[in-house]
Amino acid sequence: MTLTDSDLTESSPLAQLADRVAGPVHLPGTEEYLVAAMPWNVAVASFPAAVLEAETADDVVAAIRFANEHGLEVGVRATGHGAFEALENVLLLRTNRLDELTVHPEGWARVGAGVKWAQVIEAAAPYGLAPLAGSAPDVGVVGYLTGGGIGPLARTYGVSADYVRAIEVVTGDGELHRATATDNPALFWALRGGKGALGIITAIEFDLVRQPTIYGGALFFDGADTAAVMRTWAEWCLTLPEQATTSIAILRLPDAPFVPPPLAGRMSVTVRFVWTGDPAEGEQVFAPMAAVAAPIFGQVGVMPYTMIGLVHADPVDPMPVHEHAALLREFGPDTVDALLPLVGPAADCPQVIVEVRQLGGAVARFPENAGALSYRDSAYTFLTIGIKAGPGAEATVANAEQIGGALAPWSTGHAMPNWAPSGKPEDVARTYDRETLTRLVTLSATYDPKSVIRAARPMREALALSS
Repeated sequence: MTLTDSDLTESSPLAQLADRVAGPVHLPGTEEYLVAAMPWNVAVASFPAAVLEAETADDVVAAIRFANEHGLEVGVRATGHGAFEALENVLLLRTNRLDELTVHPEGWARVGAGVKWAQVIEAAAPYGLAPLAGSAPDVGVVGYLTGGGIGPLARTYGVSADYVRAIEVVTGDGELHRATATDNPALFWALRGGKGALGIITAIEFDLVRQPTIYGGALFFDGADTAAVMRTWAEWCLTLPEQATTSIAILRLPDAPFVPPPLAGRMSVTVRFVWTGDPAEGEQVFAPMAAVAAPIFGQVGVMPYTMIGLVHADPVDPMPVHEHAALLREFGPDTVDALLPLVGPAADCPQVIVEVRQLGGAVARFPENAGALSYRDSAYTFLTIGIKAGPGAEATVANAEQIGGALAPWSTGHAMPNWAPSGKPEDVARTYDRETLTRLVTLSATYDPKSVIRAARPMREALALSS
């Protein structure tokens, strides 16, 4: 037990919590609190009532029972990706210290809620195994899988949450459960897509794939070639087999030391590609994109799976960002024509990244026992990321909405949980069809009768909005 506020008295309710748990409790007014409460997206205001760094699953049980007794809500955070605001009256649980990690050579892993994908990738590599991580290995395993998980090998292997075999979770009533396809199957369904609304996960087990290497990488082209690259990519995507997963992104990166010199302070367009089959075939498949223009940076070739993070090269350090996401039913010449005036080389676009990822393939298949992930049959995802700080913050948000509006004719009107994290019910309503949302809310009421789990609140409000 560790208290980090010198003014905490024995009569304080939070002192009572500290007596029940092994992990430290951080209160407002301390440096430890500010560090523990800070999310990855520093544009999100995050000021919970207190922060508990859970040491064990028993700490999570104690915290949720404490919240039930004292009229608090409970939120959860590991890396802080996907954090949302409005944490008043919230006891925030940090799960970083739940760091168990075991890779079984026969092809599966068990990890604690504080483990990042990069750790699993390294631990699995000696066995020729690979976890189906996202494009950013620095994010947490649990948060990614609760949102479904669509990574750079998704068209070959499908949704990452489909590979989960067991979840240990503390629900809002303070009970620890183990959920599998046969034990607590309804809870197992909800946790794979329900984005934390059913409880606080303490550990998760999932299957690995045998993919020690890939043929892949990224090529970057000058911004002047954006139109040609985008048009070719849109046509080329229609020809791709399931061994290929690809995305395209327009970048406006700062002139900064952490940016490769060929890309610093200029606009570029990058094509990302991962091929899970024979490298020689992958090279032939990628040839039309390699030949569309002269690259200014990057490479595509055979690489160990441990380097999968280099394909997208997502930022690691905390940033103040605004994201706008959507799902598209198609991405063709007309879509490119609508985008270019807003994001092309002649546009005054404040977005750092404007990205389209192709879905389809194995993503669109619904295996037996699929989880609570809606809209997996969409064709593409669309995402803008801009800096939400300084005098240009409002313009960045408005520009993202303008770009989204231009894509309305091709948009499904929906989004996926990992690309659209939000505490706003109207945003949550975009991420689930009504049947899925109704079932999630019903299960939430069953396992959390006092509405303790903070992530469930916008779901319940979203269902009320749609009634």
